[in-house]
Amino acid sequence: MLTLVVFAVAVVLWTCTPLDDTFVALAAVVVLLLFGVLPASALAVLGGSTTWLLIAAFVLAGGVTASGLPARLATSLTGRARSVRGLLHLTAFALLLTAFLVPSTSGRAALALPVHGALRERVNSRVSRALGVLFPSVILLTAVATLVGAGAHLITSALLEQATGEGIGFGQWLVLGLPLALVSAHVTAEVVLWLFTTRADRAERLGLDESTLVTAVWSEGPAAVGALAVPKVVRPHLAGLTRSELAALAILAVVSAAWLTEPWHHVPPEVTALAGAIAITTPRLGVTTLKQAMAEIPWSLLLFMAATTMLGTALVGSGAAATIAGLISPSHLLPTVVVVSLAAHLVVQSRSARSSVLIPIVIPLALAAGMNPAALAFASTAAAGFCHTFTSSAKPVALFADAYRPRDLLKLSAVLAPITGALVLACAVLLWPHLGLPLK
Repeated sequence: MLTLVVFAVAVVLWTCTPLDDTFVALAAVVVLLLFGVLPASALAVLGGSTTWLLIAAFVLAGGVTASGLPARLATSLTGRARSVRGLLHLTAFALLLTAFLVPSTSGRAALALPVHGALRERVNSRVSRALGVLFPSVILLTAVATLVGAGAHLITSALLEQATGEGIGFGQWLVLGLPLALVSAHVTAEVVLWLFTTRADRAERLGLDESTLVTAVWSEGPAAVGALAVPKVVRPHLAGLTRSELAALAILAVVSAAWLTEPWHHVPPEVTALAGAIAITTPRLGVTTLKQAMAEIPWSLLLFMAATTMLGTALVGSGAAATIAGLISPSHLLPTVVVVSLAAHLVVQSRSARSSVLIPIVIPLALAAGMNPAALAFASTAAAGFCHTFTSSAKPVALFADAYRPRDLLKLSAVLAPITGALVLACAVLLWPHLGLPLK
């Protein structure tokens, strides 16, 4: 009966209203999924669960961005800085928070460009260059905070599930990745301060003004600011949020809470994300249209991720990965995995491709050594997030290429690479076992 009612309503909406046909169809599917009429596996008709999760996450991100919430967050935090050190640390923290708003390092970098442009006009050349290397570095290293922070994370989880029967869920990834992301963000800020600024720079007092800053951000890139109007002063109070920002924040909070509580209600994360995508594009309730949000989805990235996931699955399923793993000694396995993952960006530029090549080899290596494959796979994925050495190493680095000199990246990489490796090793040995991810 429910199916007939949903179908009848869909037909009426298709024929008698100006609502987008795709929106109506997806909304009907979501209703049937939520009520258990359709199993979550039905989404495989148009792609795997990973693909659907990313599509829905990008639609959600499109709505959140259109609301102006990320720009308000960034300008509210950076506008509070009263010193250069405070500016870099507040910027690092703001960029960490954007990992929960935009499921793409490239998208986060594009969103941050106007904020960087507004800030660099208000500081001296050395601090401006420091900000130029800080923005992409923090964006790349803090993606590990969330499962949807990068396509490589979803590939890792999918390959683990295919090989061992259990992947890493949103809640577990958050618990494991957020501490590393938080420490990495602020350590990177200190490293950048030490390498690119003088003591006098760090002691310099800043006079940033939030309202002036948001006006400058708007002039730098209005598309990234979305619904934020120039005359409206950014206020870090809930009462100061616009209706669009409140709606985006509420929907994002509900979706995140549903992801975190998945073990209790058992609604698959892709179904939750799809429901959130429908909510944020619903006329009057939402903040954007489905057509506008879908236009912003990087379809080539999704196809590439799907193809590399299939490649990784083939490596595991065919036994090719086990053959390669047999050539590597299991002794000192964890440090070897971390070092190779750190250096992999010098050979393979795509983060997703790195995970698709490394994880199918790491899993049989871990099993042969009597270690937890999930622990080694997570450590490898976290370490592979380091890709700062060359301008071509990652898209976020390339987007900020005019803000620094190429030798600045080499200088930063020489210091930050071993620090990142040490942080990942420390987490794998000292922290993650206490958070449910033992090495053995």
